[in-house]
Amino acid sequence: MLYPYISTASGLAEWFADDVNINPEKIYSFEWDNEKHKAVVAAHRTNHFTRFEFVPESDDDKDDPSYFELRIELNELTQTTFLKVSDYSDFDDLTELKDLWDGLIDQLRKVVGG
Repeated sequence: MLYPYISTASGLAEWFADDVNINPEKIYSFEWDNEKHKAVVAAHRTNHFTRFEFVPESDDDKDDPSYFELRIELNELTQTTFLKVSDYSDFDDLTELKDLWDGLIDQLRKVVGG
């Protein structure tokens, strides 16, 4: 049930960004505060994870592109499902980054009712 929220434009638009679209070339457009960022699915495994790699905006970014990965994992001991987030970006303030993701995950919980 959680996978569509981390892998589809419509699912991501419900909690992750102000708007999410995908074009025929399978390039996602994430919009935050009227600013668009393009990304491609760099890797995925159905019902397990999706990794989005941002399209480089400059030549410097091509060698070390930013990405984020949303991975659904199961704790076998407690049989609970959780979402593991990996964010590889040039964000300098780790506290602000954590607060950002905490807010996004709270929004996802509201959307899925968890």
